[in-house]
Amino acid sequence: MKKISILLVAIGGYGSSYMDALLDNDVEEAFVIAGIVDPVPENYSRYDEVIRRNIPVYSSMEEFYAQSDADLAVISSPIQYHAIQTYTALKYESNVLCEKPITATIQDAKKLIEFSKKTGKFVAVGFQWSYNDAILSLKHDIMSGVFGEAKAMKALVLWPRSHRYFNRNNWSGKKKDCNGQWVLDSVANNAAAHYLHNMFFLLGNEMNRSAKPTAVQAELYKANPIENFDTVAARVMTEKEVEILFYASHAVSQEHEPVFKFTFERGTVSYNTFEDKNIIARMQDGNMIDYGDPNIGHINKLWAAIKAVRNGGTLPCTIETASSQVLCVNGMQESVPDIAEFPQSVIKYKYDRENGDKLTYVNGLEDIFLQCFQLEKLPNQIGIPWAKSGKEVSLMNYKYFGHGNCSC
Repeated sequence: MKKISILLVAIGGYGSSYMDALLDNDVEEAFVIAGIVDPVPENYSRYDEVIRRNIPVYSSMEEFYAQSDADLAVISSPIQYHAIQTYTALKYESNVLCEKPITATIQDAKKLIEFSKKTGKFVAVGFQWSYNDAILSLKHDIMSGVFGEAKAMKALVLWPRSHRYFNRNNWSGKKKDCNGQWVLDSVANNAAAHYLHNMFFLLGNEMNRSAKPTAVQAELYKANPIENFDTVAARVMTEKEVEILFYASHAVSQEHEPVFKFTFERGTVSYNTFEDKNIIARMQDGNMIDYGDPNIGHINKLWAAIKAVRNGGTLPCTIETASSQVLCVNGMQESVPDIAEFPQSVIKYKYDRENGDKLTYVNGLEDIFLQCFQLEKLPNQIGIPWAKSGKEVSLMNYKYFGHGNCSC
């Protein structure tokens, strides 16, 4: 059996998870690491093992492809490089597994869709919940009509992030990088992007499709000294007029693990780690369905991509699937082109003097967002003094981010 050759692009940050998985599971000899592209590979904690195994290391994808080839390129680089590096891999006839988001802008996503079709190579996107058995089983039942029509969906993610997080690189919290490339790094486009995407994914009418957002109205804020937003509350409508509410923030003092609740004609589906680690459906007839833990198998996406290279078949999350999240985030940025700053009167700090770090948070924000989640309202609708509503943005024929009324 021919081994699948794999190129890893960026092995720091999340890319180390892919690298660890491959180094720890090569006993089956189903694959070979053909090369690594990373400007500073020595930052990887197991770099000595890379050297010991004689895995080639390159400074660019072009350098790698000039000397070798790969059945699969696994891309974990910063957001602004996803589009061009995916394009490069496709050009050299590699299939791709790219980390989320697939691109910063919807126009780049559309270009990649067309180029992927032209080359005949697939592009899988690394939203790990889309490869999880619990999520896939739930989606199958939604599509099969077990719950009837979807009525509304909402998700809440409160994850504190300190100054060290926002200063870990030169693009964190930026709209554009120093070369003028779109990044649109934010809580909705990075750490909490999974939970926004997941709602579109579950509403898709095929296993590898997502529902499309048709309109979005957002409230975007920042407490940290960054360019883009660290806090979002947004109302989104889909093609079938399902309302999606999304609340997420890094400017909080206490961590609140992701929570969601989906309402259907015949019941509700919820996930709340304070109550249960599993996704639970409660039907109107009193029956309950336990779908399991959505956080099991976070690296399933890698094995799914390797299997798809060998055997073909449909991957659950492609560029088309992931584009709804990209489109929604572009719409959010258009809704609030000038990010609102929280007033100084509500900003507080926690100091970690031992590690020289500091957390900036908004006093009472957890309670406000929990109240909004329960009431299914945005902060401006419940009379929060600092709340500012963004404009409603139609996404029906939205094809290009970065011009028009957006000052980004």
